[in-house]
Amino acid sequence: MPASGVSAAAIAARLSDLGLPTRVEEHPRHTSVEAEVPDALSAESWREVLDVVAEADRFGLFATSLNGRNLWAVVRKAVPATGDVGGLGHQR
Repeated sequence: MPASGVSAAAIAARLSDLGLPTRVEEHPRHTSVEAEVPDALSAESWREVLDVVAEADRFGLFATSLNGRNLWAVVRKAVPATGDVGGLGHQR
């Protein structure tokens, strides 16, 4: 598993420990974590959740009246220093 996957798995595990159901997905350039946030999350739990997702490269919250609240976090995969960095036509 790439380092981003390990970091994302650690974030997901910590969010699960806080009672949030999580999903981890591998993508070509990053690994993402999504968690459902219950309506009745205490202020102390929110602080803990924010401490966890602060370890990611990016994070945010989707909130809708239909689907509730979903927290997301992204851990980028390392980009090679040389060679085929961005695919054909994007080499250094």
